[in-house]
Amino acid sequence: MPVRKMPWPHAPTHQLEERGTYFVTAGTYLKEHYFRERKRLDVLQRGLLTVAHDFAWQLEAWAIFSNHYHFIAHSPETDDSSASFSQMLGVLHARTGAWVNKLDKTPRRKVWHNFWEPKLIYQKSYFARLNYVHQNPVKHGLVVVGNQYRWCSAAWFERTTSNAMVESVYRFKFDQLNVLDDFSPVLD
Repeated sequence: MPVRKMPWPHAPTHQLEERGTYFVTAGTYLKEHYFRERKRLDVLQRGLLTVAHDFAWQLEAWAIFSNHYHFIAHSPETDDSSASFSQMLGVLHARTGAWVNKLDKTPRRKVWHNFWEPKLIYQKSYFARLNYVHQNPVKHGLVVVGNQYRWCSAAWFERTTSNAMVESVYRFKFDQLNVLDDFSPVLD
């Protein structure tokens, strides 16, 4: 009987054949805190916003930390698939990895490890994850209210969205969500 190859749990299959809305989590190698300083978080946030714009991905929410980030984004309307996603993250990770390695004088060090990108197909799941991303800095104990965390979209969301929509999204519970978020970020 042939031996079946077992999939490695740290190497998820990326399924980006279809356009859609994705909930993304990416982590640093060994969960190291390469982005623990404010300047580094600024660069990572600016990098995410820039590459999303450059690749025509529409960001809905984001939260960026010392050793991981989450975001929700819609694939480009002009593409039949979400194939540009891996390329977009490749650019983000290459640029931010090279930049942080230059700062730390550690050329060729592995900075980013992996990413997970479940496609959101149910409206309740989408809204719960929007709330999750906006409240993630609170979950990690970095602020009391999500909109107080500078590297999160909560304040932007509250400014640019109707009060009714903000209240509606913030009512969605997320404690039962299955989200890969066993990170413990820090901030210097």
